[in-house]
Amino acid sequence: MSSWSHLVRFVAVEDSHIHLGQLVDTKRDVGKDSVNGVGILVYLIEGSIFDGCVTDKIMHVKKILSPVDPAQCNYIRCLGLNYTDHANEANLSLPKVPILFTKPRSALADPYPATINIPKCAQDDTSDYESELCVVIGKTGRDIPEAEALDYVLGYTASNDVSARALQMASAQWSFSKGLDGSCPIGPVLVSPSVITDPQTLRIRGIHNGSVVQDGHTKDMIFSIKKQISYLSQGTTLEAGTILLTGTPAGIGYFRNPRLVLRDGDEFLVEIEGIGSLVNKVRHE
Repeated sequence: MSSWSHLVRFVAVEDSHIHLGQLVDTKRDVGKDSVNGVGILVYLIEGSIFDGCVTDKIMHVKKILSPVDPAQCNYIRCLGLNYTDHANEANLSLPKVPILFTKPRSALADPYPATINIPKCAQDDTSDYESELCVVIGKTGRDIPEAEALDYVLGYTASNDVSARALQMASAQWSFSKGLDGSCPIGPVLVSPSVITDPQTLRIRGIHNGSVVQDGHTKDMIFSIKKQISYLSQGTTLEAGTILLTGTPAGIGYFRNPRLVLRDGDEFLVEIEGIGSLVNKVRHE
């Protein structure tokens, strides 16, 4: 048995139970395949996301879930204003240190067919998207040197930092407005650092109802993944299972003219080079 490189957590056709799997065809965009009804084959993984080994047993995917079970996620840390072009579109000075906010694990949501659920308190035509590279921490560490930071990464996936802008602008603290239930879809595939050796080499796009609204690159981060992990671990234990949302490039709906918002029935796709597409429909609760 071998270590996984492209992990999915899924409900199986065979038994309707939740399993972990290694994609058989790692070149396919399984996020789009899921939307289009294309069959997805995986090799069953025995063990957890942290120590799982790939078997030769093939299973069929019925539904893809978030690669991290909410029970395994102890903390979701998020960075704001971490792309130069995004800070420029907001007409804000570049931050001198990472701007941190958090989401509760109840914010975690699955890829399609799961939806981005907009609760009644945010149904005011100000719900917004933020396409982001998501980092999952694989081993616990504290005071991590920048040179060793990537050794603590379990894998990379796509995420959408769904934000209720009216609630956000009403307070200096962002956690509530960005931490509503289901406001953090991630997935569909967790890609190992053995495949993505340098996370600063990835194109990232946001696509709203078929139109590209964000087109950025992780090389334009103000604080690299290495710097983020090192900074956030100062005097602070980053536990295995911690999720990091690493910031969004320019093009968010709030700063577009006219403004663009997520409405009931919309579709939003986060596409990241080497990972694939995180797709969700939008639903008003």
